[in-house]
Amino acid sequence: MKPRIYLDHAATTPMRPEAIAAVAEGMARWANPSSPHAEGRAALAALEEARARIKAALGWTGELIFTSGASEALWIALNRAKVERRIVSAVEHDAVFRAAPGAEVLPVKEGLVDGHALAQMLKRGGRTIVAVQQVNSETGTIQSINQFASQVRGEGGLLLSDCAQSAGKFTLPDADLIVVSAHKLGGPPGVGALLVRDLSTVEPTGGHEFGYRQGTENLPGALGFAAAIEPIDQSGPYGFDDATSDAIYTLPDAVLDSGGALINGGANTSVFIAAYAMPHLSAAAQLIRFDAMGFAVSAGSACSSGTLKRSRALEAFGVDEDTASRTIRVSFGWNTTPAEIDAFREAWLEVAQDAARRAA
Repeated sequence: MKPRIYLDHAATTPMRPEAIAAVAEGMARWANPSSPHAEGRAALAALEEARARIKAALGWTGELIFTSGASEALWIALNRAKVERRIVSAVEHDAVFRAAPGAEVLPVKEGLVDGHALAQMLKRGGRTIVAVQQVNSETGTIQSINQFASQVRGEGGLLLSDCAQSAGKFTLPDADLIVVSAHKLGGPPGVGALLVRDLSTVEPTGGHEFGYRQGTENLPGALGFAAAIEPIDQSGPYGFDDATSDAIYTLPDAVLDSGGALINGGANTSVFIAAYAMPHLSAAAQLIRFDAMGFAVSAGSACSSGTLKRSRALEAFGVDEDTASRTIRVSFGWNTTPAEIDAFREAWLEVAQDAARRAA
């Protein structure tokens, strides 16, 4: 039986061997890090070492609050920041809209956050937190976060960036709060982090992690997180070696040659995530066909792709309903090989050609 090819790394990436070993080590350190006895103190020392290792790997000099994942980190940032208003870009992950349902929505223009609209919104007054993701989880569109930093801070606000899809792959942006997820970069699920430049800007609620969350610290997850992020090789383009990068760059030509479309919001995109629209065939039908052929791909964010609703992000990017209904997401990770990409390119052409014949 031919081995399956996993190309849904934006949903979750397989754990690195180093992370699996580190989680196993953490399981053996069964004491509660908050306990005062020797076993608890040893667990706490390991937790703090993991915190320091992750900060060093990310080049972060502020504080790091461990969370259960990116969604919780976003909730803390959006609900505990000492602000009066919340502004979120129209293409943020659904977790942002769930955490801040009453937030003001910042439009995008040609795929990028509308800086003029942001300036006008900030002038309405009130201390504001502005959420702008670094890389979109459905299209890979890259937002130029740093250009908004002085603009937001100049009005006394805070800049929040969801970096779940970019941490360990891109340099962190100049934001006041940054969200990271371990399982997007080869670490275990169930652990993430909120990076905070200044803890005084976020209201604590009591409990663990400097008083910002409840629940016993996830030591195995923290150790796996640290082990996963440290070996990330950023020597090649965006962390891939030349052969893998070259293979990825052949996919757009195949899509266009088959009459398909590249969905990127009109802006630059991450090499790790691509969205393609195939002619004549719905996304749901494509997923079934590719799955039967041995490929794991998706129709967008794992938190929303199971619904039948039109993607809110694609709509905000200006993608029409018909094109959106035919769009799938293909995403790559640390163990993706050139041969796997080549195989998917051939599969895409086969499926697209078959769909065209049936439509003729």
